[in-house]
Amino acid sequence: MIVAPPSGNTPQPEPYLVVHRGFDTLALAIKANIPSILFDFLDAELKVAVEERREVLITYAGLNFLLSPHGGSGYRFILKGGPDGATWFFKKPNAKDPWGIRLSFGSFFMATHGLGAAKAHVDFITGKLGIRFGPDDISISRADYCIDILAPDFELIPDHFVMHSAAGRRDHITPDETAVHGKSGRVTSVTIGGTRNRQVIIYDKRAEVIARGKLHWWDIWNHTISTCKSAQNASLSKLPDVLSPNPEFPRENRVWRVEFRAGKDLLKDRWSIRTWEQFFALFGDLCREAGEVVRYAEPEGSDPNRARWPNHPLWEIVCAEMNGDLTEMRSGADPNPMKEVQREEHIGMIFRNLLGSSITLGALHDTNVDGLEGMFDQLAANMTSEVKADPERAAKKLQDAKDRYVFIQKRERPT
Repeated sequence: MIVAPPSGNTPQPEPYLVVHRGFDTLALAIKANIPSILFDFLDAELKVAVEERREVLITYAGLNFLLSPHGGSGYRFILKGGPDGATWFFKKPNAKDPWGIRLSFGSFFMATHGLGAAKAHVDFITGKLGIRFGPDDISISRADYCIDILAPDFELIPDHFVMHSAAGRRDHITPDETAVHGKSGRVTSVTIGGTRNRQVIIYDKRAEVIARGKLHWWDIWNHTISTCKSAQNASLSKLPDVLSPNPEFPRENRVWRVEFRAGKDLLKDRWSIRTWEQFFALFGDLCREAGEVVRYAEPEGSDPNRARWPNHPLWEIVCAEMNGDLTEMRSGADPNPMKEVQREEHIGMIFRNLLGSSITLGALHDTNVDGLEGMFDQLAANMTSEVKADPERAAKKLQDAKDRYVFIQKRERPT
């Protein structure tokens, strides 16, 4: 990982450290239809999901998925493979519509497993499901590449972006395609460009992780810091040993993300990227060009021409990271402890909801603080009575809940 050298233009009392780089989202379509036997199986299971108005756990060819009770955007079936898998979208087989499959990988999979594993996962799952297609029957429709930088003293200033068209009219970005967001007088996010073409974003990733409860990022970042500090790099002495959502130290834990998003139009029309082979060969060049077409610069004296401003040190780090091999990047952090953290977070959230609802019941029953303990005992007795009165219904609800959280459940250790 790169540590920024001192800048001759701006004092840097604390170094910039890259705490993660890799693909964040990957979406593609496959020119194939699912086999009729798989369609019949999914159609029968979909009736159950629709009737019960919930996702149902299905097992096919030894694979587990959560089947949604609805389709969407022309796809009849939506199957979720959990954090270690993809989300699959299947159409009803139709010879006149050969592009019958779409899938997407989320940030957890791409961060912990990498791009090579994503391709291998596609080949493995389609093989198990009996889906046949050739190497030219793949169409990459979206790819997001991100770099996370621990930069406590960085301040995001929208006017410091420099944009120009370096590759023709199709790539031109106008001021109307810029979105700025902030909180308490501080800019926390700037987005440039559109989702179907080229999009460049710088945003406060720490704030987003806290707001959305994406707890696995703390493990990913801390794994990198631990690895770097084990090398005894003197320039890292000021960095915290562990990043955390501690509200008392927001600046010291400030992680900024620079994200390059390549949409369908940019991939296909500008770069002729469709297949895996084309993606592996050209995506690195696409990212490097993105860092030239859109730049985050540093004002130089009183020069009003922003095109002459040099790159900000943070942008130099980003461009340097993109000059490396983008193919097999992964964080190196163990995904299993992160799933355990997700499970514990769900448990904590449900407990807090249960406690809050119980206290609200106490208020409605005009219970005082001293009477809450007795009321909780009565609630437990009432719930036990409900279970005993209809054990089959309770057992079904318990199994439904286990199915819903199957991908983050504790694995049974072999005896």
